[in-house]
Amino acid sequence: MDTAPEKLSWKPGTMIYPLPAVMVSCGASPEEYNIVTVAWTGTVCTNPPMCYISLRPERLSHRIISRTGEFVINLTTQSLARATDWCGVRSGRDHDKFAEMGLTPVAARVVQAPAIAEAPVSIECRVRQVLSLGSHDMFLADVVNVLVDARYVDGRSGRLDLERAGMMAYCHGEYFRLGDVIGHFGWSVRKRKKRPSWGR
Repeated sequence: MDTAPEKLSWKPGTMIYPLPAVMVSCGASPEEYNIVTVAWTGTVCTNPPMCYISLRPERLSHRIISRTGEFVINLTTQSLARATDWCGVRSGRDHDKFAEMGLTPVAARVVQAPAIAEAPVSIECRVRQVLSLGSHDMFLADVVNVLVDARYVDGRSGRLDLERAGMMAYCHGEYFRLGDVIGHFGWSVRKRKKRPSWGR
């Protein structure tokens, strides 16, 4: 008889992996523009579109976003891996992260916080509520605009082809480039087309 694999019991922890590794840009003027790398982020609601980020209160970006009420979530790629990691371990109090990582701040369409030109997708957010949860505060936000790099949009279908961008994920302390497609939404229940009898 086959036996189930052994399960080990660990203390409670945040073990939901993989996660997106995003660069969050903030600041109301070029003098205070900053970037913080976040893995604690995700979708909250489709209609209205909402998402969140969680930050430690001691982070500089926490102070900036608390004051301005705005930020931009920038998706990351393999080519942005070094900058993504660096912006997560260096403080904007000591470094101009845009300049030192060769990243380009560009004007967002709705919020004052800058977007990162090199990111394939930049999601403009306006804070709706801040929840103090313990080690982190969660910034619950409305998505007010999305900027998409035209290079990844199919000119005929209008489909966003993020696979070509070399998207990146974070898993238990390491970064990974996303791999091969193994299915699509709903493929497990999709009915197969019947082959015509004359083709058998």
